[in-house]
Amino acid sequence: MEVRVDPLVCEANGVCVGLAPEVFDLDDEDQLHILQPVPPADLIDKVRHAVRSCPKAALSLEE
Repeated sequence: MEVRVDPLVCEANGVCVGLAPEVFDLDDEDQLHILQPVPPADLIDKVRHAVRSCPKAALSLEE
């Protein structure tokens, strides 16, 4: 499973960072970075929750 972000849609709300900080990070310029594009099994549920919670639907999971 790979996590992806559409940078044209992302508004840097930070919801994903709050839900899965091990996987997502916002830099000083409000650019979202995916720290672990292929998250380990123990983080999958957190990542799925973060993807579903994105207010702009800018995140996706490729299974």
